[in-house]
Amino acid sequence: MNMWMPTELEKYGVALASFRGTVPHGLPLEIGDTVQILERCEGWYRGFVLKNPNVKGIFPACYIHLKNAHIKNKGQFETVIPTEDSVITEMTSTLREWGAMWKQLYVKNEGDLFHRLWHVMNEVLDLRRQVLVGHLTQDRMRDVKQHITARLDWGNEQLGLDLVPRKEFAMVDPDEISVTELYSLMEHRHRKKDAPAPASTHHLFAQVKSLMSSNLGEDLDVFFTIYDGRENRPLSERFFVRLNKQGVPKSPEKTEKQCTLFVDLGSSDLRKDVYIVVHIIRIGRMGAGEKKNANSTQYRRPFGCALVSVADLLTADHKDDHLLKVYTCNTESEWYQIHENIIRKVNSRYNLSGSNAGLAVSLQLLHGDIEQIRREYMALFTRGIAITKKLGFSDIIMPGEMRNDLYVTLERGEFEKGGKSVARNVEVTVCVLDADGLVLKGSVWAGSGESGADEYHSIVLYHNNSPRWAEQIKLPLPVDKFRGSHMRFEFRHCSTKDKGEKKLFGFSFVPLMQEDGRTLPDGTHELIVHKCEENTSLQDCARYLKLPFSKGNLPGNNQAAKGSKESFWITSFLCSTKLTQNGDMLDLLKWRAHPEKISDSLSKLKEIDGSEIVKFLQDTLDTLFGILDESSQRYGLKVFDCLVHIINLLQDSKFQHFKPVMDTYIESHFAGALSYRDLIKVLKWYVDRIVDAEHQDHIQQVLKASEYIFKYIIQSRRLYALATGGQNEDEFRCCVRELFMSLRFFLSQESRVGSPIAQTQVVFLRTFPSVYSELLKIFAVREVASFVRETLGSLSAAARADCPLEPVKLQCIARTVESPLYTNPESRCILLPVVLHLLQAHLQEQRDLVMCSRILSSMFSLIKKEEVGSPVSEEVDVIVRSLLGVLLRTILEITNRPQPTGNGNAPRLQFQDVTGEFVACLLALLRQMTEKHYQQLLDSLSNKEDLRDFLLQIFTVFRILIRPEMFPKDWTVMRLVTNNVIITTVLYLSDALRKNFLNEKFDYKVWDSYFYLSVIFINQPCLQLEMFSPSKRKKILEKYGDMRVMMGCEIFSMWQNLGEHKLNFIPAMIGPFLEVTLVPQPDLRNVMIPIFHDMMDWEHRRSGNFKQVEAKLIDKLDSLMSEGKGDETYRELFNSIIPLFGPYPSLLKKIERETWRESGVSLIATVTRLMERLLDYRDCMKAVEVDGKKIGCTVSLLNFYKTELNKEEMYIRYIHKLYDLHLKAQNYTEAAYTLLLYDELLEWSDRPLREFLNYPMQTEWQRKEYLHLTIVQNFDRGKCWENGIILCRELADQYEAYYDYRNLSKMRMMEASLYDKIMDQQRLEPEFFRVGFYGKKFPFFLRNKEFVCRGHDYERLEAFQQRMLNEFPHAIAMQHVNLPDDTITQAEAQYLQIYAVTPIPEAQDVLQRDGVPDSIKSFYKVNHIWRFRYDRPFHKGTKDKENEFKSLWVERTTLTLVQSLPGISRWFEVEKRELMEVSPLENAIEVLENKNLQLRGLIAQCQARHPHSVSPLTMCLNGVIDAAVNGGLARYQEAFFGKDYAASHPEDGEKIGRLRELMFEQAHILEYGLALHEKVVPQDMRPLHKKLVDQFHLMKSSLGIQELPAYVHASPVPFTNGSPRICRNSLSNVISPDGGRIVARRSPLSYPAGNRYSSSSLSSQASNEVSNITGQSESSDEVFNMQPSPSTSSLSSNHSASPNVTSSAPSSARGSPLLSDKHKHSRENSCLSPRDRPCSAIYPNPPEPPQRILPHLMGESSLPRSEPNLSAPDRGSPARNLRSLSPVPIPIARSPQKNCVPPLTPSPTECQPGGLVSNSPALSGSYSSGISSLSRCSVSDASGLEAPPAGEPAPLTSSVSSGSDELLRRENKTPPPYSVYERTNARRPVPLPHSLSIPPSAAPLSLPPALPPKPHQLRPAKLDSDPRRADHVPRPRPLPRKVSQL
Repeated sequence: MNMWMPTELEKYGVALASFRGTVPHGLPLEIGDTVQILERCEGWYRGFVLKNPNVKGIFPACYIHLKNAHIKNKGQFETVIPTEDSVITEMTSTLREWGAMWKQLYVKNEGDLFHRLWHVMNEVLDLRRQVLVGHLTQDRMRDVKQHITARLDWGNEQLGLDLVPRKEFAMVDPDEISVTELYSLMEHRHRKKDAPAPASTHHLFAQVKSLMSSNLGEDLDVFFTIYDGRENRPLSERFFVRLNKQGVPKSPEKTEKQCTLFVDLGSSDLRKDVYIVVHIIRIGRMGAGEKKNANSTQYRRPFGCALVSVADLLTADHKDDHLLKVYTCNTESEWYQIHENIIRKVNSRYNLSGSNAGLAVSLQLLHGDIEQIRREYMALFTRGIAITKKLGFSDIIMPGEMRNDLYVTLERGEFEKGGKSVARNVEVTVCVLDADGLVLKGSVWAGSGESGADEYHSIVLYHNNSPRWAEQIKLPLPVDKFRGSHMRFEFRHCSTKDKGEKKLFGFSFVPLMQEDGRTLPDGTHELIVHKCEENTSLQDCARYLKLPFSKGNLPGNNQAAKGSKESFWITSFLCSTKLTQNGDMLDLLKWRAHPEKISDSLSKLKEIDGSEIVKFLQDTLDTLFGILDESSQRYGLKVFDCLVHIINLLQDSKFQHFKPVMDTYIESHFAGALSYRDLIKVLKWYVDRIVDAEHQDHIQQVLKASEYIFKYIIQSRRLYALATGGQNEDEFRCCVRELFMSLRFFLSQESRVGSPIAQTQVVFLRTFPSVYSELLKIFAVREVASFVRETLGSLSAAARADCPLEPVKLQCIARTVESPLYTNPESRCILLPVVLHLLQAHLQEQRDLVMCSRILSSMFSLIKKEEVGSPVSEEVDVIVRSLLGVLLRTILEITNRPQPTGNGNAPRLQFQDVTGEFVACLLALLRQMTEKHYQQLLDSLSNKEDLRDFLLQIFTVFRILIRPEMFPKDWTVMRLVTNNVIITTVLYLSDALRKNFLNEKFDYKVWDSYFYLSVIFINQPCLQLEMFSPSKRKKILEKYGDMRVMMGCEIFSMWQNLGEHKLNFIPAMIGPFLEVTLVPQPDLRNVMIPIFHDMMDWEHRRSGNFKQVEAKLIDKLDSLMSEGKGDETYRELFNSIIPLFGPYPSLLKKIERETWRESGVSLIATVTRLMERLLDYRDCMKAVEVDGKKIGCTVSLLNFYKTELNKEEMYIRYIHKLYDLHLKAQNYTEAAYTLLLYDELLEWSDRPLREFLNYPMQTEWQRKEYLHLTIVQNFDRGKCWENGIILCRELADQYEAYYDYRNLSKMRMMEASLYDKIMDQQRLEPEFFRVGFYGKKFPFFLRNKEFVCRGHDYERLEAFQQRMLNEFPHAIAMQHVNLPDDTITQAEAQYLQIYAVTPIPEAQDVLQRDGVPDSIKSFYKVNHIWRFRYDRPFHKGTKDKENEFKSLWVERTTLTLVQSLPGISRWFEVEKRELMEVSPLENAIEVLENKNLQLRGLIAQCQARHPHSVSPLTMCLNGVIDAAVNGGLARYQEAFFGKDYAASHPEDGEKIGRLRELMFEQAHILEYGLALHEKVVPQDMRPLHKKLVDQFHLMKSSLGIQELPAYVHASPVPFTNGSPRICRNSLSNVISPDGGRIVARRSPLSYPAGNRYSSSSLSSQASNEVSNITGQSESSDEVFNMQPSPSTSSLSSNHSASPNVTSSAPSSARGSPLLSDKHKHSRENSCLSPRDRPCSAIYPNPPEPPQRILPHLMGESSLPRSEPNLSAPDRGSPARNLRSLSPVPIPIARSPQKNCVPPLTPSPTECQPGGLVSNSPALSGSYSSGISSLSRCSVSDASGLEAPPAGEPAPLTSSVSSGSDELLRRENKTPPPYSVYERTNARRPVPLPHSLSIPPSAAPLSLPPALPPKPHQLRPAKLDSDPRRADHVPRPRPLPRKVSQL
């Protein structure tokens, strides 16, 4: 069997296909994975995928494509680096990283960047393929790599990745280059990314598309030119395009003929007044409208002109199509200046050629030099696009540029009529003839774009003897053709007759070159027009060439020609690199022919234009050195001056590119072997005269040219030595030394500011460094270095800071350091002292920092890490001694300067610019330092003070380097290098700290600086490896390791050395060390956590407690975790400190040890609990939207700070955080309650308060006033006006006490407005929901707790449940209401249990009062609620199948909260849960009470507003009567009136009597209601009314009622306000959960939940309401014979309600989740037989509207109890479509109360209200299940109060002692309305409001007989003898004094 063998060459490869790895030890591979191969065996490899090196396995060798690789650290820990192009490597790794992030962009819905990145990735992949193929040329490869790196940088920037430092497109290794070089690379790439340098050269691309015009029909010539509107001259030659008769180019297939590139435009040419001007010439007949005739002659005639400003193209970065308007001139004589008229907008001289005429062109500006344009737009040049040149040379003349163009413009002419009556039509024909008289073929160009022609025909201006053409032509002639050639202009008259002849009448000519060799001068020339006959032959040009051609050159005696009226003007302009128009230049070049002119020619050379000199540079130099060789004594000084002039001419930016031409001349063509002697002699002569010369200008020019003078000297000496074998070497060296002695003497002169010598010294120092390289060609390196050192050392050191020489010195030093001379180690050691001396002087004075940083960067870039040897080590030692201290001081100085304000993208200021450079220099120096250097440095610090100052200084600088703003955020490479240097230096310096500053020499400041530096080092964002991608993390760990752990270990080590000095850092270092432990690095935490144990130990030794530690820990934890630090693991780790509190070594300290452990554990437990809340808070705050989690978490933290930690400031901070959350969520009421917490901490005093949060410095009174006003405003916005009134009153009292009547008035008006809002505006009653959070995945403040939540407006159970599931998307909704067991509470999951609950109001006295409007009562129904109720039905004992109501009980759960709702949160935790059971009989009583209550309310409503309130009454009557007829109430009689029930329940006698009484009451109410209904029912509902009357009689007869008992009619007096009222004695509450507490039976407005909440929608409720009141229970079995079956209802049953009925929450909001879904909707129930019909069908009500509006038209129509026998026909709601009658209205109250039910109880001042009960949610208008009627009883009602004896009328007085009222209030713990604070105020008697009573005179309708009061049988004081229920002792709550306690 073969063995696995390590591979030698097969180390790196790429997977060609995916491999599943199904074999044993197989390694799964995906296509494209890069693998590192470790071993090989029989066609298999063993290795790992590079992205996951921890997993190793085997894979087939055939699946791998091997690649060459370089191996580092060969062996077990070897690293493989592919040897491919570094750009390819970077592309591969970058694309992999982008791929993962690209997918995340899709997930985050960042579509724009997603698609852009996708395109760039595809582009990079395509370029990568091109590079891999390897078929590209070097230039193309460079372009591709540049394109790739640009794309990679763009993508990295968009994705927030790091900036990659590159050198020639390849990534650099920071360890391979110096830090200064790394910084310069990063800075270069950063600046390149920020602001690309603007291009100085521009080009304009133009393409002609077509000309659109209505009057075409002839060919067209179109000329483009760039025109300067400011100087009124063309800037470019013309571009020429021919168009056909259709207005499109003649050769559409040849696109190059339609396009041109106007080249070499300067930045100054891109102005608004520079235009692209287009002239259009038509080719055809003389007149545009002439008819075709025999004349076929074609003329060039003006057509139109168009233009566009170049500035309009600057903003476009792509080709833009333009439609240029075409204008024509009004008179042809203005044609020559039509473009100027258009520019100047002289409208009278031109007009639009046609509304639809336009020239379509495409224009684009291109930027960069022409070579760059060639590369980027290669397609343009391959097609041969026409190049349109600039007139004259460009701003920069390039050597080798060949150009020989003569531009001639036909300006104008003056001609005579020639005997004709009209002016001539003149055409000019231009041609060029050579010396032999032959026409030069193709020499006349009308413009670029078309080839040259033999001759050119001008345009013809009709009948014009003074034509002005302004046509430009170009003559691109070879140089050799200029001599002897001339231009001839022939003038012809174009006849318009039939023949159309062109008759010659004259000509002009001009020679192109003068006899002396000069070409035609630039400018305008007036030519003579020579007359000739029509048939004259001009073939023999010799005949006329002897004639004069220009009037300017005529001799004085030729008056005939001068007096001629005919002239022709042209303008010429020569643009040539070979020809000259300058005679002086020609004289100098021909010096040998005219030796007598040498002196003058040399003198005039300085006056010749520079462009003429550079044309003939080599010839001129040869001339000068030729003269020097032949006549050095005579002309030596002049030749030297001319040479200096030419050298300095090349310094001009226009000619600087000719320096290489001169360099080439010196190297290849210069032959003056003897010239060096004369050059040195003259140069020395000038230098020696510097000190004494008054005028230094010429000497400065000489020194400025010294570089090239030395080049000529050195080259001349080399040529001489080569020719002579090195003769006279000593003489030459001696001359050079003498020259340098003169220079040193000149430099040593002390210069005064403004003195000429100082300026001359400046000039020399600027050019001196350029001499080094020339000297090195002859002298040895050390010799040249000595020259330089002595020369620079001779500079005067006493210069002042304002001397101009100082910055130039540094510039000279900088160029010296950057020169090859300094690069050589031999010379560097000679130059280094003088360089350091100058640097140190400038740095100490903080002068010229930019140049200093440049010098330092150059110095350190030469010292590479691997070069650290003996010479380099000595250099580092010298630099450290000289510069380290001053470098540290410089960094501190420049970083402490004020930072500039303004735009962050603005360029950094100068001192900021150098910060990075100095930092890089410091890092480079520290990186070169070894242990030996550190030791020498520390030894050099002689005393302790110096060492202390140095350590403080360097620690401070390191803290500065760690700042985030030190480097741009994407400079991670630079930051890592910085941190590596810092930690290395700190490790070296920590020993010095331990040795010199411990024990008696302890120095707190140094140690504190050390620890502070260590902490911020560890917490740097760039070291948090957990935040990086795996690949980036791997690279950092491989290169540097985890530097946080290294520093953490160093902190621990140094802490252990402190000993008793640790106390100096407690508690100061608790916060910083805590911040370190929050870093999620396990090793670091394990190192740092024991330090806390040590701190607590020492703190306990010192003070015996941990108060300081605790305070610091808590403050720091809050601030850090708010910033997002810390995690769950950290909490667990911190908790692990508890085991560290082990025993003390000494047994004698046992008691102290126990105390220490107990308090330590307590502290850690407190901190851990705080941490749990802080972690929850941080996690919740990550969400964008404000939800319940955020608010609940903040409340939890707020309460923790108040109750457990008692930290008032933190408490107040979180109050305001909670306040802001509430405002953002528009929870205005909760926001007001929250701010009230802070308000209550303040007093009405003048104590001054400091500035805090957003509050200014002010008194306590002012802040409390401001808070009061803000709270009132929020109560107002939250419609909680009653609470606002209380605060208004308090504030008004303060104003009154201070006599501030102005504000008092405002406050009273505000209070009045709040009262108005209570009465006028609508308020929605919220729903309440109980929510249980079960499972360990919930946040700590929610985990396994139950809350009651106040819902939002219009929010029902389904919406609330969905909202909670959205807030907790991982939660599971529980489908039952049972309390969960441990399997749920301890599960690693989230469970939500949600159902609706009913509030139990506290303010019963307000709710029971007569005459209080509903808009007032509605507030007390849903505010200040502590307790809530939920009912669940169940069967106890054997269930009677015939009558389920016998065994149907209700389990009533009462929840008590820790705080009342509403409060500082929308939800509060349940503090106490109580259970009680309601018997079947009690349930039946509740059902009938609520149904009677509803009937009375609807009757009262109908009495008050009968036109609008008939339908609800109709439906209710129909439901009750129909159900009773069908045997509904019989079930109650059957269940409870039988002998068996009375025998088995003797204690229920009173309750049975009460049930009987309610049956009598209901029968009479129905009779009264039918009588009223008959009066108000609409006509179309009469049949229904008749049916109801018949059924009611049937019901009475079926129940055996012939007439009502006497006591039913005991009081003939009708209701005072429309319904009966009677007063009873107060009895015990029969079914009250409060047990024996005396509770008054409430009015219909008692409870807010009465018509809102139904805890259950179960239809199995046995709420049969007995209508058969016979008093003889024996007959019940005969009368009631229907057998309803028990039924259930679903949690999700949902019903709607009539808009006229005040509705409750949907039954689903109250449904019991316990029962099955058998009957989910009451509509299903209507189809069942009486036996199967659910109990919810007893008393159906109209469907409910979506939400209750408080000021509703309806009465307080309580939800009817669901009786068992409701007939199916009632479900049709016949009253829905009733038409209302309009009888005479009854006067009613005008206030928009919620209902108009007249209270059926006495006034609140009577003993106890005994009206109809409205304490149950059964009063809602939904098809709720039967159990809902009893389950929604918030407090079971007492039967009533004692009444007068039978036969006496019920008292109607409104007077009863207020004592009983106060007693009730005290028992109910309910404050009177609006008087939260005023407990002692006497209550005023409240008379019955007149608006609630109906005066007899106001009712024109004959009302039915009065509804008698309820049966008034006496009730025993104690009816509740049920031993099954324990008495309920209410939660004792004192009357709150503050709104926040309500």
